[in-house]
Amino acid sequence: MIYLRTRWAAIRRHPILAAAALLLVILCIVFGALIGFLPGMAALAVFAVFVWWVVLEVAAWRRRSRHTATDSRGETRTAVIAAVGVVVIGFGLMQAVPYGRDHANPPVTGEPTWSSDATRALMVRACYQCHSSEVQYPAYASIAPTSWAVQRHIDEARGAINYSQFATDPGEADETIQVIRDGSMPPAYFTRFGINPGAKLTDAERDALIAGLEKTPGMAEGR
Repeated sequence: MIYLRTRWAAIRRHPILAAAALLLVILCIVFGALIGFLPGMAALAVFAVFVWWVVLEVAAWRRRSRHTATDSRGETRTAVIAAVGVVVIGFGLMQAVPYGRDHANPPVTGEPTWSSDATRALMVRACYQCHSSEVQYPAYASIAPTSWAVQRHIDEARGAINYSQFATDPGEADETIQVIRDGSMPPAYFTRFGINPGAKLTDAERDALIAGLEKTPGMAEGR
Protein backbone atom coordinates (compact mmCIF):
# COMPACT_ATOMS: atom_id res chain seq x y z
CA MET A 1 0.00 0.00 0.00
CA ILE A 2 2.85 2.38 0.80
CA TYR A 3 4.34 1.71 -2.64
CA LEU A 4 1.01 2.41 -4.34
CA ARG A 5 0.57 5.63 -2.39
CA THR A 6 4.03 6.84 -3.39
CA ARG A 7 3.34 5.99 -7.05
CA TRP A 8 0.01 7.81 -6.90
CA ALA A 9 1.81 10.79 -5.43
CA ALA A 10 4.27 10.63 -8.33
CA ILE A 11 1.39 10.58 -10.82
CA ARG A 12 -0.12 13.65 -9.18
CA ARG A 13 3.21 15.45 -9.37
CA HIS A 14 3.58 14.59 -13.08
CA PRO A 15 0.07 14.58 -14.57
CA ILE A 16 1.27 15.42 -18.06
CA LEU A 17 3.63 12.44 -18.18
CA ALA A 18 0.93 10.15 -16.81
CA ALA A 19 -1.58 11.45 -19.37
CA ALA A 20 0.97 10.96 -22.17
CA ALA A 21 1.52 7.32 -21.13
CA LEU A 22 -2.23 6.69 -21.01
CA LEU A 23 -2.67 8.30 -24.43
CA LEU A 24 0.10 6.11 -25.84
CA VAL A 25 -1.62 2.98 -24.55
CA ILE A 26 -4.92 4.01 -26.14
CA LEU A 27 -3.25 4.87 -29.44
CA CYS A 28 -1.45 1.51 -29.54
CA ILE A 29 -4.69 -0.40 -29.02
CA VAL A 30 -6.70 1.67 -31.51
CA PHE A 31 -3.96 1.52 -34.16
CA GLY A 32 -3.59 -2.23 -33.63
CA ALA A 33 -7.31 -2.72 -34.23
CA LEU A 34 -7.20 -0.57 -37.38
CA ILE A 35 -4.30 -2.49 -38.96
CA GLY A 36 -5.48 -5.93 -37.83
CA PHE A 37 -2.61 -6.42 -35.40
CA LEU A 38 -4.28 -5.96 -32.04
CA PRO A 39 -2.22 -8.55 -30.05
CA GLY A 40 1.09 -7.04 -31.13
CA MET A 41 0.05 -3.47 -30.50
CA ALA A 42 -1.45 -4.48 -27.16
CA ALA A 43 2.02 -5.79 -26.29
CA LEU A 44 3.41 -2.37 -27.18
CA ALA A 45 0.79 -0.82 -24.93
CA VAL A 46 2.17 -2.94 -22.09
CA PHE A 47 5.61 -1.63 -23.01
CA ALA A 48 4.23 1.92 -22.78
CA VAL A 49 3.02 1.18 -19.25
CA PHE A 50 6.50 -0.09 -18.42
CA VAL A 51 8.01 3.14 -19.75
CA TRP A 52 5.59 5.10 -17.60
CA TRP A 53 6.56 3.05 -14.53
CA VAL A 54 10.28 3.64 -15.17
CA VAL A 55 9.67 7.37 -15.55
CA LEU A 56 7.85 7.54 -12.23
CA GLU A 57 10.61 5.56 -10.54
CA VAL A 58 13.31 7.86 -11.90
CA ALA A 59 11.33 10.92 -10.89
CA ALA A 60 10.85 9.52 -7.38
CA TRP A 61 14.56 8.67 -7.14
CA ARG A 62 15.57 12.20 -8.11
CA ARG A 63 13.13 13.63 -5.60
CA ARG A 64 14.54 11.48 -2.81
CA SER A 65 18.14 12.29 -3.78
CA ARG A 66 17.40 15.99 -3.46
CA HIS A 67 15.77 15.48 -0.05
CA THR A 68 13.01 17.86 -0.94
CA ALA A 69 9.25 17.56 -0.78
CA THR A 70 8.65 20.07 -3.54
CA ASP A 71 8.55 19.50 -7.27
CA SER A 72 11.29 20.98 -9.42
CA ARG A 73 12.16 21.56 -13.03
CA GLY A 74 15.12 19.26 -12.62
CA GLU A 75 12.92 16.39 -11.48
CA THR A 76 10.59 16.82 -14.44
CA ARG A 77 13.52 17.13 -16.83
CA THR A 78 15.03 13.90 -15.49
CA ALA A 79 11.72 12.10 -15.89
CA VAL A 80 11.34 13.27 -19.50
CA ILE A 81 14.92 12.26 -20.36
CA ALA A 82 14.30 8.84 -18.82
CA ALA A 83 11.12 8.39 -20.84
CA VAL A 84 12.80 9.36 -24.11
CA GLY A 85 15.76 7.10 -23.35
CA VAL A 86 13.62 4.06 -22.61
CA VAL A 87 11.52 4.62 -25.75
CA VAL A 88 14.62 4.97 -27.96
CA ILE A 89 16.23 1.86 -26.47
CA GLY A 90 12.98 -0.08 -26.75
CA PHE A 91 12.52 0.92 -30.38
CA GLY A 92 16.09 -0.13 -31.12
CA LEU A 93 15.53 -3.53 -29.50
CA MET A 94 12.43 -4.01 -31.66
CA GLN A 95 14.55 -3.64 -34.79
CA ALA A 96 16.77 -6.48 -33.59
CA VAL A 97 13.87 -8.97 -33.61
CA PRO A 98 14.37 -11.17 -36.71
CA TYR A 99 10.68 -11.84 -37.36
CA GLY A 100 9.50 -9.84 -40.35
CA ARG A 101 13.01 -9.26 -41.69
CA ASP A 102 13.18 -12.10 -44.20
CA HIS A 103 11.34 -10.84 -47.26
CA ALA A 104 12.13 -13.84 -49.42
CA ASN A 105 9.21 -15.31 -51.36
CA PRO A 106 8.63 -19.09 -51.51
CA PRO A 107 8.85 -20.83 -54.90
CA VAL A 108 6.09 -20.65 -57.51
CA THR A 109 4.80 -24.15 -58.27
CA GLY A 110 1.81 -23.33 -60.46
CA GLU A 111 -1.20 -21.01 -60.46
CA PRO A 112 -4.83 -21.93 -61.13
CA THR A 113 -5.93 -22.10 -64.74
CA TRP A 114 -7.56 -18.67 -64.72
CA SER A 115 -10.62 -18.25 -66.91
CA SER A 116 -9.14 -15.09 -68.44
CA ASP A 117 -6.27 -12.64 -68.19
CA ALA A 118 -8.69 -10.09 -66.73
CA THR A 119 -9.59 -12.47 -63.90
CA ARG A 120 -5.94 -13.01 -63.06
CA ALA A 121 -5.25 -9.26 -63.17
CA LEU A 122 -8.03 -8.59 -60.67
CA MET A 123 -6.81 -11.40 -58.42
CA VAL A 124 -3.27 -10.00 -58.50
CA ARG A 125 -4.58 -6.58 -57.50
CA ALA A 126 -6.85 -7.80 -54.71
CA CYS A 127 -5.08 -10.86 -53.32
CA TYR A 128 -1.51 -11.40 -54.47
CA GLN A 129 0.07 -8.98 -52.01
CA CYS A 130 -0.53 -11.62 -49.32
CA HIS A 131 -1.82 -14.82 -50.95
CA SER A 132 1.07 -15.46 -53.35
CA SER A 133 4.78 -16.00 -53.78
CA GLU A 134 5.04 -12.64 -55.55
CA VAL A 135 4.69 -10.32 -52.57
CA GLN A 136 6.32 -6.92 -53.01
CA TYR A 137 7.21 -5.76 -49.52
CA PRO A 138 6.70 -2.01 -48.94
CA ALA A 139 9.35 0.11 -47.22
CA TYR A 140 7.45 0.15 -43.92
CA ALA A 141 7.64 -3.65 -43.84
CA SER A 142 11.27 -3.29 -42.76
CA ILE A 143 10.54 -1.27 -39.63
CA ALA A 144 9.22 -2.92 -36.47
CA PRO A 145 6.55 -3.13 -35.20
CA THR A 146 4.89 -2.59 -38.61
CA SER A 147 7.08 -5.31 -40.11
CA TRP A 148 5.66 -7.77 -37.58
CA ALA A 149 2.09 -6.95 -38.60
CA VAL A 150 2.85 -7.25 -42.32
CA GLN A 151 4.63 -10.59 -41.95
CA ARG A 152 1.93 -11.99 -39.70
CA HIS A 153 -0.78 -11.14 -42.24
CA ILE A 154 1.24 -12.70 -45.07
CA ASP A 155 1.98 -15.87 -43.07
CA GLU A 156 -1.70 -16.30 -42.21
CA ALA A 157 -2.76 -15.59 -45.79
CA ARG A 158 -0.35 -18.12 -47.31
CA GLY A 159 -1.38 -20.62 -44.68
CA ALA A 160 -4.94 -20.41 -46.01
CA ILE A 161 -4.12 -20.31 -49.74
CA ASN A 162 -1.07 -19.39 -51.81
CA TYR A 163 -2.29 -18.98 -55.38
CA SER A 164 1.29 -19.28 -56.62
CA GLN A 165 1.40 -22.83 -55.24
CA PHE A 166 -2.10 -23.88 -56.22
CA ALA A 167 -0.75 -26.75 -58.36
CA THR A 168 0.83 -28.46 -55.36
CA ASP A 169 -1.41 -27.20 -52.54
CA PRO A 170 -4.83 -25.71 -53.37
CA GLY A 171 -5.46 -24.95 -49.71
CA GLU A 172 -8.74 -23.11 -49.17
CA ALA A 173 -9.03 -21.95 -52.78
CA ASP A 174 -12.59 -23.24 -52.97
CA GLU A 175 -13.62 -20.53 -50.50
CA THR A 176 -12.24 -17.73 -52.67
CA ILE A 177 -15.54 -16.71 -54.24
CA GLN A 178 -17.37 -16.69 -50.91
CA VAL A 179 -14.89 -14.44 -49.08
CA ILE A 180 -14.79 -11.99 -52.00
CA ARG A 181 -18.57 -11.96 -52.26
CA ASP A 182 -19.13 -11.30 -48.54
CA GLY A 183 -16.46 -8.56 -48.53
CA SER A 184 -14.15 -10.17 -45.97
CA MET A 185 -11.39 -10.29 -48.59
CA PRO A 186 -9.49 -8.20 -49.07
CA PRO A 187 -9.90 -7.13 -45.41
CA ALA A 188 -10.75 -3.52 -44.63
CA TYR A 189 -7.45 -2.82 -42.84
CA PHE A 190 -5.55 -3.81 -46.00
CA THR A 191 -6.78 -0.74 -47.89
CA ARG A 192 -7.40 1.60 -44.95
CA PHE A 193 -5.61 4.99 -44.91
CA GLY A 194 -4.95 4.71 -48.65
CA ILE A 195 -2.67 1.68 -48.25
CA ASN A 196 -2.78 -0.75 -51.19
CA PRO A 197 -5.40 1.32 -53.06
CA GLY A 198 -5.31 -1.04 -56.05
CA ALA A 199 -6.70 -3.87 -53.92
CA LYS A 200 -9.93 -1.96 -53.29
CA LEU A 201 -12.26 -3.21 -55.98
CA THR A 202 -15.35 -1.39 -57.20
CA ASP A 203 -18.67 -3.22 -57.18
CA ALA A 204 -18.39 -3.77 -60.93
CA GLU A 205 -14.86 -5.15 -60.59
CA ARG A 206 -15.94 -7.45 -57.77
CA ASP A 207 -18.83 -8.79 -59.85
CA ALA A 208 -16.50 -9.31 -62.82
CA LEU A 209 -13.96 -11.11 -60.63
CA ILE A 210 -16.58 -13.42 -59.15
CA ALA A 211 -17.90 -14.22 -62.62
CA GLY A 212 -14.38 -15.05 -63.77
CA LEU A 213 -13.65 -17.18 -60.71
CA GLU A 214 -16.84 -19.17 -61.23
CA LYS A 215 -15.34 -20.29 -64.53
CA THR A 216 -11.91 -21.06 -62.99
CA PRO A 217 -11.45 -24.71 -61.88
CA GLY A 218 -10.93 -25.11 -58.13
CA MET A 219 -12.23 -21.68 -57.17
CA ALA A 220 -15.73 -22.75 -56.15
CA GLU A 221 -16.83 -25.41 -53.69
CA GLY A 222 -17.54 -28.70 -55.42
CA ARG A 223 -15.79 -27.67 -58.65
